[in-house]
Amino acid sequence: MTPSTPVVFIHGLWLHSSSWQPWIDLFRGEGYDPSAPGWPGDPGTVEEARKNPESIADHGIDDVVEHYAALIAELPAPPILVGHSFGGMIAQKLLGQDRAAAAVAIDAAQIKGDLPLPLSALRSTLPVFKNPANRHRSVSLTAEQFRFAFGNAISEEESAELYERWTIPAPGKPLFEAAGANFNPHSAAKVDTENSGRGPLLLMSGGKDHTVPESVTRATLKQYRHSDAVTEFMTFPTRGHSLIIDSGWREVADAALTWLRQQDLAAAR
Repeated sequence: MTPSTPVVFIHGLWLHSSSWQPWIDLFRGEGYDPSAPGWPGDPGTVEEARKNPESIADHGIDDVVEHYAALIAELPAPPILVGHSFGGMIAQKLLGQDRAAAAVAIDAAQIKGDLPLPLSALRSTLPVFKNPANRHRSVSLTAEQFRFAFGNAISEEESAELYERWTIPAPGKPLFEAAGANFNPHSAAKVDTENSGRGPLLLMSGGKDHTVPESVTRATLKQYRHSDAVTEFMTFPTRGHSLIIDSGWREVADAALTWLRQQDLAAAR
């Protein structure tokens, strides 16, 4: 029997890894071997993460990349990576390092070289940047802040439900690293966008995303222009940053699955 292709889901800030469960169930049903390991320091459940917010504090981009690289090294084959927000940046870094067969980066955080962030993105991250000491702390969002950063394209009721179900504290360090990336030649937010030997990459964007506006994703796409590897862009015009966890998640997941098949990355190796 041919082994199933591994898929590793990588969450971003303020969401627990268990928020990927519907995707895991879908991809497993399609014949893949999916998993969603948390970031270094992530407790096993949403409740534990809220009770122990400092367990993930002070973990930066390189820490997270090394964490997932070690997990990938234990897999039977290079996986497909599916990342959201900062998880999308992490997926791109790992793909650029030739550690993955392909990557789907959904509303991925800005990488080094992207233009300054639009005002909506700055407002979304203000809970972190308002205090420089947050670089070494974990920061939680209020329901109102989550509504602006994640749930602006869905009903207030659904946003509140998602907030209660999935949100956890997040380390401030990755945001500070990304914000200063263009002033640091050795920034952790740098991605190898010129690697022509890497696997295919799909950049997905929500057209109403406040946290990672479509303009940021298009700026990232432009950075790959010197690579001959497959790099494609897909937008969901009516969707916000919650697109992987809200009631419309299946549309996004099905689009990712269709794209993977088009890249000859079906479930079985």
